[in-house]
Amino acid sequence: MTMTRIDAAQWRDMMGYLREQHGTICRQWFEELEPLSLDGGVLEIQTSTSVQQNYLQRRCLDPFIESAQHALNRLVSVQFISESQQSAKKNSQASSNGKAPASKPVSVPSPTPEHLLSEFDADQMVLSPDYSFDNFISGPNNRLACAASVAVADQPGTAYNPLFIHGGVGLGKTHLLQAICQKILNQHPDYQILYVSCDAFMNQFIECVRAGKMSEFRHRYRHVDMLVIDDIHFLANKDRSQEEFFHTFNELYQNNKQIVLSSDAPPNEIPQLEERLVSRFNWGLVAPVTRPSFETRIAILKAKAQLRGVMVPPEVIDLIAKRIETNARELEGAITNLQGRAKIEKHPINLALAHQVFGEEPQSKTSQVTLQNIIDAVTGFYSVKLQDLQSRRRHKSVTEPRQVCMWLARKNTRFSLEEIGGYFGGRDHTTVMHSIKIVDQRSEENPRFAAQVRQLNDQIQANHAPA
Repeated sequence: MTMTRIDAAQWRDMMGYLREQHGTICRQWFEELEPLSLDGGVLEIQTSTSVQQNYLQRRCLDPFIESAQHALNRLVSVQFISESQQSAKKNSQASSNGKAPASKPVSVPSPTPEHLLSEFDADQMVLSPDYSFDNFISGPNNRLACAASVAVADQPGTAYNPLFIHGGVGLGKTHLLQAICQKILNQHPDYQILYVSCDAFMNQFIECVRAGKMSEFRHRYRHVDMLVIDDIHFLANKDRSQEEFFHTFNELYQNNKQIVLSSDAPPNEIPQLEERLVSRFNWGLVAPVTRPSFETRIAILKAKAQLRGVMVPPEVIDLIAKRIETNARELEGAITNLQGRAKIEKHPINLALAHQVFGEEPQSKTSQVTLQNIIDAVTGFYSVKLQDLQSRRRHKSVTEPRQVCMWLARKNTRFSLEEIGGYFGGRDHTTVMHSIKIVDQRSEENPRFAAQVRQLNDQIQANHAPA
């Protein structure tokens, strides 16, 4: 069958349809995509990197097929091919035609046995081109974690090993893990990286135990250049999985292979985690990520809008940053929400639309209670600093006001237990639950303490009562 190309007008029509019908998946880097050929009903589209190729093939295939069929008015499929794959393909064709290749063939790492690919690699987490260091907004809440991640990407196995990043939901842990992977792969395409969730690790372990394939499991996890596991705290209370991971960790570490882990809590605060694992997780660098400041939220919103190619006026950015104090994930969700509403109502994104989406400004003299209002009241009453409340210190002079803060936050705000814990040094929801329980118990047993807590609560509510 003759190989053809789609013309520029058809490509523009296809991408225009994609932006119109599936705008939320579109990114600025889609402009780098290039249609190669239409052969046998398959449209080949070239991407700049293998990360883009894998992401599009696994996450965006159906919308691209729909858009291609609309533009070409025929049944076609779509296949993505990276620039390096296309170069290797041309070299192979040149060699088979008896011609010298135009350049040195791309080296391809030794393939994993087919049965291992099907059973293990399918569970690898898909790297998103969005989650690069270029797109990561560094601020006071994550500066150490970001700097350490860059160092690991530049010197895997030697800079910080293991690197353990902890914090609440949506604060950038996954972004940093993926940025490390992408930077290493850009510099060393043959680098063998295994990036999975802790849940996938445990499920694979259980299945291999049942199937008698532990030698294959161990080969897969212990013969890589870097092991990256998201949400390692799910190992808690899983004795056999902890035992297997302990030996996997030791083998990789002894061979100077990089280990990167993320968790919702620091190692010593993960409940029912073996002491020997806690010790090993602390061997390298433990870096927290906490809630972004107002200035950082502004920068995150601008970056998310630019990445999506969405024009969001500064006053709308400012409004969202004031309304959403939680995490980057909710900030990105706000941009998606605005983008979707603008499309449905065929209305440009402006302050009026933002007020429709996020609500009008309250008519009272003040807004609803925020965490900052609670912190101001508690730090003033107890004469402590915010950095003390977010630290690992366990002295009574710090733990009591920290617990009172968490209790007041749960009572006066709509934040989840995870979000509250994330603000106070990346603690998990169980820590917040424990703090609330302690404050309730002390209030019942100690009238003076109960009066102090009641006074703080009354002060916060009085300052935010309607005029």
